[in-house]
Amino acid sequence: MNLSIIIPVYNEKATIEAIIRRVLEVKMEEMGKEVIVVDDGSKDGTVEILQRIAKEWASPNLKIYFHAQNQGKGAAIRTALNYISGDIVIIQDADFEYHPEEYPLLVLPILKYGADVVYGTRFLGIHRAFLFWHYMGNKFLTFATNLLYDSMLSDMEVGYKAFRAEVIKQIPLKARGFEFEPEITAKILKRKLKIYEVPITYSGRDYAEGKKITWRDGFTAIWTLLKYRFKD
Repeated sequence: MNLSIIIPVYNEKATIEAIIRRVLEVKMEEMGKEVIVVDDGSKDGTVEILQRIAKEWASPNLKIYFHAQNQGKGAAIRTALNYISGDIVIIQDADFEYHPEEYPLLVLPILKYGADVVYGTRFLGIHRAFLFWHYMGNKFLTFATNLLYDSMLSDMEVGYKAFRAEVIKQIPLKARGFEFEPEITAKILKRKLKIYEVPITYSGRDYAEGKKITWRDGFTAIWTLLKYRFKD
């Protein structure tokens, strides 16, 4: 089996080179690995760093693509999905909130228990004590998801998810921004796919450190959950 790691990037010049290096260094027993980076119109120097990496590293396991304009995280993920070749797909944020060294933990339920999708859960593993209202917003959105779709997830909004490639390829995705998480979750649950959760380490950032999601995205998430409850 092979693993495809998708890294959507927007204005992460301080961390992008280090996170790509960490991802490439992760050892996956008996699994090949490719890394697909999509820069989503960065304006802070991230593009120049990625152009240098593409030229200097020249790794066959690393593919880098660029959006001319900022379109959103969901759009960057959708672009990357056009280029994956692996059997399992993991989405890796371009900062240090999630730890690439835990990839074996994420793929284990797929390899051993026949899971279709694996969600990391930030609230059951080691985690930095992060923003209270962000935490409450996550709890509310997860509760709304469970209520609408008769599920028992503990962390719907988590960015660390692993998928069987054939599963995520067959789901029609429309999200352009942070509504990717509720959209993919709604469509997975409506298809009655087999979801497992695993505790992950979470080093949450605050807004001064570059966190981008805001309370406005919470309203978009609620609307997305309601919309896809009744349409695909």
